[in-house]
Amino acid sequence: SLQSGEYRDFDFFVEVDDVHEVIWDDFDAGQGNTPSRTRYPQVNDPEGTEINQVYVDYSGFEDWSVRLGRQRIDLDNERFVGGVGWRQNEQTYDAAGISHRFNDKINASYAYVGQVNRIWGPDNGTPPADLDSNTHLLDLAWNINPAISLAAYGYLMDFDNGDGLSNQTFGLRATGGTEVVTGWKGTYAVEFAQQSDYADNPVNYDAGYYLLEGGISSEQLGFKLGYEVLEGDSSAGSAFRTPLATLHAFQGWADKFTTTPDRGLEDLYVGVTGKALGANLALVIHDFSAETGGGDWGTELDLSANWAIGKHYAVLLKGATYDADDLSTDASKYWVMLTAAF
Repeated sequence: SLQSGEYRDFDFFVEVDDVHEVIWDDFDAGQGNTPSRTRYPQVNDPEGTEINQVYVDYSGFEDWSVRLGRQRIDLDNERFVGGVGWRQNEQTYDAAGISHRFNDKINASYAYVGQVNRIWGPDNGTPPADLDSNTHLLDLAWNINPAISLAAYGYLMDFDNGDGLSNQTFGLRATGGTEVVTGWKGTYAVEFAQQSDYADNPVNYDAGYYLLEGGISSEQLGFKLGYEVLEGDSSAGSAFRTPLATLHAFQGWADKFTTTPDRGLEDLYVGVTGKALGANLALVIHDFSAETGGGDWGTELDLSANWAIGKHYAVLLKGATYDADDLSTDASKYWVMLTAAF
């Protein structure tokens, strides 16, 4: 990557990524270009080299910022719009964006997206590497105090080569935290969104999204309990969809629910975080079921351990085991990752 200095309120950034398989290739990269690998679980990291980001910023207007070009867009917790940073080829957007800070508590942003460069690129396949887009993303954040932050959003997503993904979504999110007893902080998240068909989507539908989450944590230990619902019904294509989300962060690391089942999805989950043996540890257990019509979608166990090595390096061990019931098939995935940052 290369970041320029600022000149007359302009600056420039360019970043290239390169993904290649080393030693092992016994996984399905998810593009449909290697049929012999479909017997393996999907690990959505196809090979390729591309310009990941290239944009110009302008900061000449007080309290405003403008960005034009290929860029990351991470909105709120990335549940609906994100960069999918876990993948080797992350998701970026060919977009024009503008944001305005009204004061130290309120910020608004708008972005027009002409193309979505997806994790399945750069070579085209199935799913497509890019989405031809006519998408509008509006977001308003109000950080009232540490105990409550509010976000309101409206996303109008129109994809010329993915009509079935086109949708309009409007929602509200509240998050916050405060000390409940000495050394322990309580946190919460509450969210509601309503979605319907948009543009040339051939399916006429309405579906809701709900999230309730609470937790308590200290410096050494944390607990979290959550319940997330994406509505659906018996009609194909009528479930709540999240085509631009950072999906790996939600509904299990095994990536079995990158597309919402037609009958929707309920995810009851519990998480534990802690510190031991010099590592940051995490455990999450998911219990999945259909939102409508009945059905057990299975359970999943996720585990991770992350060690910092000095100032510049880190080692991550991570695993996910999904036990299917009425949907999909069993899957287990494991990762070892070394990170260097300077």
